[in-house]
Amino acid sequence: MTHPFELNQAIELAATPEQVWDAIATGPGVDSWFMGRTELGTSVGDPATLTVMGYADRSTITAYEPGARLGMRGEETSDGRFMATEYLVEGRAGGTTVLRIVQSGMLGDDWETEFEAMKAGWPLYLETLRQYLAHFTGRTPSVTTVLRPEAGGADAVWKIVTGALGVTPDVAAGDEVRLPDGSAGVVYHAILPVGLGVRAGEGLYRFIHSGAERGDALVLGHQNFAGRDEQAAWDAWAIEHFGRPATG
Repeated sequence: MTHPFELNQAIELAATPEQVWDAIATGPGVDSWFMGRTELGTSVGDPATLTVMGYADRSTITAYEPGARLGMRGEETSDGRFMATEYLVEGRAGGTTVLRIVQSGMLGDDWETEFEAMKAGWPLYLETLRQYLAHFTGRTPSVTTVLRPEAGGADAVWKIVTGALGVTPDVAAGDEVRLPDGSAGVVYHAILPVGLGVRAGEGLYRFIHSGAERGDALVLGHQNFAGRDEQAAWDAWAIEHFGRPATG
């Protein structure tokens, strides 16, 4: 059975509408704060594809008003599930911009778990967008994505992650950390057990736990704006701390 849903998010950003539009309506822009790799067309009817760990999530652009409105609707499954996303950009006096995001559609039987996961996850991504626009705007990142299902439970995961960064699970925004390569960083978002965001001199680093109901997965989603490919290093980090992923 399907269930209708609607989720609304909003954030005020210290950026122009043009800068925000570039961040939400171009592939390189979205890659700079979201997950995976995004390809976007430039008119209604064009495709929009998000690729994460080799899996492609395909949508169609339903609204395209440069600097103001972008809409996308995902493919509908055989049982009627689908998701639509709309971005609304509104300039404000003083050089700031309000970005509103509306997600709607139909979810499946486990709709409450999926809805709560989306609701909990958006604040980290929107704060990452804020950090990108404030510190790295216009720069194209090298993207790293690591997924480790059945990671051992939230408490164990965050004890390992925060310990590796030189802090405790009581970590808060503003705390200083040390990344595995020795570079210094500062926490810009810390809502455990959901997610942790770190800004360093070269990029933005996110650590996310899916929750027990969604596979007990640790997800790393990082952007390096110095052009350094960090995928192999973070794959090795995940193996060191969580073992090799199950196969077969």
